[in-house]
Amino acid sequence: MRRLLSDRLTRMRLLEGILPISGSQAVNDLLAGVTLAALAIPEVMGYTSIAGTPLITGLYTMLLPMVLYALFGSSRHLVVGADSATAAILASSIAGMATPRSSEWLALAGILALMTAVFLLLARFARLGFLADFLSRTVLIGFLSGVGIQVAMNEFTSLLGGPARLIKLLDDPGNLAGIPFPDLALAAAVLAIIALARTISPRIPGALIAVLLAIAGGRAFHLESYGVHLLGAVPSGLPKIALPAGLWDWHLMQRLAPTAFAMFVVILSQSAATSRAYAMRYFEPFDEQVDLVGLALANVGAGISGTFIVNGSPTKTQMVDSAGGRSQLAQLTASAVVVLVLLFSTGLLAAMPMAVLSAVVILIGVELVDVTGMRRICRERPWEFWVALATAAAVVLMGVEKSILFAIVMSLIVHTRHGYRVNNMVLVADAEHGWRQQKVSSSGQIVPGLIIYRFMHNMYYANTQRLVSEIGMLVKQADPPLRWFCIDGAAINDVDFTAAESLRLLHACLAEKGVRLVFCELIDEVKGEFVRSRLVELFGSDAFFPSPTAVVQAYRLETEA
Repeated sequence: MRRLLSDRLTRMRLLEGILPISGSQAVNDLLAGVTLAALAIPEVMGYTSIAGTPLITGLYTMLLPMVLYALFGSSRHLVVGADSATAAILASSIAGMATPRSSEWLALAGILALMTAVFLLLARFARLGFLADFLSRTVLIGFLSGVGIQVAMNEFTSLLGGPARLIKLLDDPGNLAGIPFPDLALAAAVLAIIALARTISPRIPGALIAVLLAIAGGRAFHLESYGVHLLGAVPSGLPKIALPAGLWDWHLMQRLAPTAFAMFVVILSQSAATSRAYAMRYFEPFDEQVDLVGLALANVGAGISGTFIVNGSPTKTQMVDSAGGRSQLAQLTASAVVVLVLLFSTGLLAAMPMAVLSAVVILIGVELVDVTGMRRICRERPWEFWVALATAAAVVLMGVEKSILFAIVMSLIVHTRHGYRVNNMVLVADAEHGWRQQKVSSSGQIVPGLIIYRFMHNMYYANTQRLVSEIGMLVKQADPPLRWFCIDGAAINDVDFTAAESLRLLHACLAEKGVRLVFCELIDEVKGEFVRSRLVELFGSDAFFPSPTAVVQAYRLETEA
């Protein structure tokens, strides 16, 4: 009966992240969920400082959004929650439209969550999950590093007393009047505790320990009397379920649409990358189309429960994985722990020093700066390092919202460059293996009068000039003069309209020189494109061969006849 129910739920694409589950693994998942709650509660409260929303909304991101993703998502591992990148986009995009932490600000955050959910659902129905591949890992590292720098800088500025205080300090380092030294000292102590805990063991919840110690100190020693700023009263109870005010304001939605799209792109790329990585690690199935539904419903949950947008979190996912969690049961457990905190423990948060959250946010920002990743890119792909660096600089200088469009453009540039700078080859005779590849610059002929030119990418508008120029060079430098020229299409998956026109031009130019243009190793889909473009009719059906060997044999038959 239990297996029958599991099969039916699987066919409905429900509980894919939970079923099947064993009794022994369930215990590990429950413990991992408690660990996730302990580590993530201070973190999500820190994200509210980035998003500009009330402190309690950070805990709300671990309720309905987490539960909905756990029930409807595809990944068994991805943890959905508050995220620094989307929080930063949110805050920068609605600045000036409302006052941070006001009801109007929170309503705008809810509308953005719902609009982003609509983009995710549209992507699901249009089967656009593949778009996640178009924000390259290089650009994503640069983007998140830039977000980290901006988040850490903004929070440190706030900790110093605001931009005006920082400017005065930069103008005159001796101008220390108004610097909140008690808050700075407490923030430094929190960072030291977290660093010490991580040095001892990554599983020690350093942030939670620091928060508890700070709350205990705030209550026992009345730290506010020493100039330490405390959070104050925090509302208790579960969130109210309601649509955000102003949702049906068409002009407002038009204004927020670019921001919602930017958030959609970040969620799509970051969540898909994390889910795929863990699915690959554990050799588990993963359906990105189903996952789009889970992510969309999680953001619907955020929008109607009075909190801000949520995203797949690599850090929280790693927390659960390190604790032994292997299914979404861990997220459901973490949500249950947050329910208990909201019902019985919010009074303790009133004594929490603000500097604690500032320290957590600064740490979040610093950890987003992927120095190791940037070094690897610099070592392995120097050109792409400058792309990542430019993306990071764009975030810091232009802001998160505008820089996401810059990141998309840079990703497309990287993609186009990979297809444009193709290392094409020519096949030459080899006594041991029949043939081997050489660089085009060798102008090698596989047999006298025949060149087999292997094009190493899809043929499209950006690389057709390279195709034409290389073939022209090979024909011009051929010694002896060519009679046949063969394009090996083993690596070609697509030929666009511009490339088809270039092939027509090549056929005409080669024919004038008495050179026959033929092809080999074209897959059926590309051959079909040739038929639709009437290239088969132009070249002749006898111009297509299954292999280089068949081309050489046909060439010899013709020349020896």
